[in-house]
Amino acid sequence: MDRIIVKPKTLPGFMELLPDEQILFNEMKEKIQKSYEKFGFLPLDTPVIESADILLAKAGGETEKQIYRFMKGDNDLALRFDLTVPLAKYVTEYYQNLSFPFRRYQIGKVYRGEKAQRGRFREFYQCDIDIIGDGHLSIVNDAELPSVIYNTFKELGFDKFTICINNRKLLNGLFEYCEVKDKSADILRAIDKIEKVGSSAVAAELKEAGIADDKIDLIMKFIAIDKTIEDTIEALKKLNISNETFNQGLSEITELVKYIKIFGVPESNFKIDLKIARGLDYYTGTVYETFLDEYRFLGSVCSGGRYENLAEYYTERKLPGVGISIGLSRLFFQLTYNNIIKANKKATADVLIISMVEDFSKPAEIATALRNNGINAQIYLEPAKIKKQFKYADSLEIPYVIVIGEDEVNSGTLSLKNMKTGEQTQITIEELIKNGLN
Repeated sequence: MDRIIVKPKTLPGFMELLPDEQILFNEMKEKIQKSYEKFGFLPLDTPVIESADILLAKAGGETEKQIYRFMKGDNDLALRFDLTVPLAKYVTEYYQNLSFPFRRYQIGKVYRGEKAQRGRFREFYQCDIDIIGDGHLSIVNDAELPSVIYNTFKELGFDKFTICINNRKLLNGLFEYCEVKDKSADILRAIDKIEKVGSSAVAAELKEAGIADDKIDLIMKFIAIDKTIEDTIEALKKLNISNETFNQGLSEITELVKYIKIFGVPESNFKIDLKIARGLDYYTGTVYETFLDEYRFLGSVCSGGRYENLAEYYTERKLPGVGISIGLSRLFFQLTYNNIIKANKKATADVLIISMVEDFSKPAEIATALRNNGINAQIYLEPAKIKKQFKYADSLEIPYVIVIGEDEVNSGTLSLKNMKTGEQTQITIEELIKNGLN
């Protein structure tokens, strides 16, 4: 019977990269991880598969429809759709073993069965950090996260980006004051479209929602405030909104700004943006959206905020927190697709060792010595003419080649060739280790 050949294909919405792209992706991931660790965040890795009842405790609407869910025997299982719900489960389960405030980072894949589109994946990496308090969490924690965002995107090679901050209490207090809290979801959805449709269209949509003209005027006046940080705070005060929630939000954002500056974020890299309306039912205080100034069309590249009770579906304890997330797969795709970054490294080896002798003892000995001293070394182990071996090094853009023949074995020297300049030198292994390749 003839063997059936199955045509290889990757499912839509799943990202696979060529080696040079994967090297670049890994470098980005490593820079994000190192930035998170610089601020004392602890690593965490939760299971990709969880009990469905754990993941679905808070899920609803579109989220529940997108969850990959399946039965294995009698077990009702699901793939995690974010890293926050597993964090809530983890903190509840290991509460007695953790030190609070608990600062964790997690970089891992999550799964959502949504429609696959360009730059929107069904399997993708999230890079999350969260600070969880036990009963209470100071607003100063909220101010430290923009410093993490600032350091992370500087490490990724960006200088021109803006961290936009807002506070949901300002919005909620405004709605309470205007007596339109029952229509807050409709208002926020309208506000969220203002950059696309303009203020007149938003005002018209609010009028259609049955909101009085004087209340619409105040709401539009609020979201139209777009000044320097200090002038924005002054403009908010001059609105004279006598509402406890609003004033609490104003107090929090004032303190937030003070500490963001102390944490070293330049004013050119952050601003108050009162139009940010993300997390309609989730965030309760500070919210963040980050944009690359020269590539605003990419949308937010890092977002998050403050929530008052992380694990309300798993415990009676109040566990407030604040966190941010970078959607790495989407960000990487958009940056490469738009030629903002390019893969320029095809190999992880610093040097390729070519042997002109059949016995690989000496090449293996040299490769081991180089690796033990921090130089990535690869041996070409297949029988081939030297021209083909050099062509292999050239195709992978390996920067250096060491050639070992009988003369090198007898003299104890190496023939080292710089593949970029073509320069070739005789050198001992000791000299190479001492001086490095450069």
